[in-house]
Amino acid sequence: MKMVRGLLGMIALSWMTVATAQVQDIPGGPAVDQLNVTPGVTPISQEIHELHWMILIVCTVIFIGVFGVMLYSIVKHRKSKGYKAAKFDENLSIELAWTVIPFLIIVGMAIPATRTVVAMKDTTGADLTIKATGYQWKWGYEYLDGPATGVHFLSNLSTPQDQIDGKAPKSNTYLLEVDRPLVVPVDKKVRVVLTASDVIHSWMVPDFGVKQDAVPGYLRDTWFRAEKTGTYRGQCAELCGKNHAYMPIVVEVKSAEDYAQWVKDQKAAMASATEDPNKTWTKDELFAKGKEIFAANCVACHQANGQGIPGTFPALNGDKKYVLAPMKDQILTELNGHPGTAMAAFRDLLNDVQLAAVITYTRNAWDNAGQGPDPVVQPSDVKALR
Repeated sequence: MKMVRGLLGMIALSWMTVATAQVQDIPGGPAVDQLNVTPGVTPISQEIHELHWMILIVCTVIFIGVFGVMLYSIVKHRKSKGYKAAKFDENLSIELAWTVIPFLIIVGMAIPATRTVVAMKDTTGADLTIKATGYQWKWGYEYLDGPATGVHFLSNLSTPQDQIDGKAPKSNTYLLEVDRPLVVPVDKKVRVVLTASDVIHSWMVPDFGVKQDAVPGYLRDTWFRAEKTGTYRGQCAELCGKNHAYMPIVVEVKSAEDYAQWVKDQKAAMASATEDPNKTWTKDELFAKGKEIFAANCVACHQANGQGIPGTFPALNGDKKYVLAPMKDQILTELNGHPGTAMAAFRDLLNDVQLAAVITYTRNAWDNAGQGPDPVVQPSDVKALR
């Protein structure tokens, strides 16, 4: 088995092209010219890796055996050598052989594969449960139990727009980096409960051996136990719309001590970030805060210049239906979204202060310049319509 595996590995390596000096492995992601599945850092991913090798070796042996016999028969028993084809209707021994042997091979592969699939679906006894929600196009995480209970945040792509537009050199984590990664402790069974708010997404981290669809209106779960600290990367693996390629997954696996410190920092940050929706904010305060929120949550669809994408996402610059109109309809749109479109409901994603800030920003940015009614929207206005 080891000898055959080594031979196949050498064959695979011979097919690889030489990587250029500019190409680098992605930390926690695929390697340059990687052909095989990753061994990963979880028991499940390692079992998948072993199954892959086992089945590849079995298929290779069958291929060599079947085509070897065919080639031998063609060369050694060809008509030019005087051989004549045998004529017979049935042969019980051959029929039994080509029925029983494939059956035994399939059973031999099915038993370990079934054992691994059953283990993949066993989410009982988890040390930590996290809810992951797919949005167009970002991931939201909420810690449902454990020391980080109540911690929740959105995880957005953080690759600079200049890199995406080809105006700056691309980093080796291009399109696989986020502003806020999911953080978990090492050597703990982490259960991930998945759903989606709009269309079907898929949470996939190859190093964990995890790929689970997130379906609107349903809760599905998976799990992993990372045995090594580090940063691991994945992507949405379900075609989910225009920016499908722009919703990466980054998971930081920390030691128990570092995870405890992270939890402490998150609790402190949440406490300090608590904002009074009844406070009256100045226009400049709301505009500055709204600009940050727009860049993190809205720019992918409506563009940094507010022009949107014609035929797909409406322009906010000069929009007289919502932005340069009385505030009520825009607030309700932000809260409830537009069913049947990519406009998501933000009532559970952003608080009243954040919604008031981003609405105020759109009413005063670009050519809008506060020309419509209600140029400033206060958090209390959003709260009244929530």
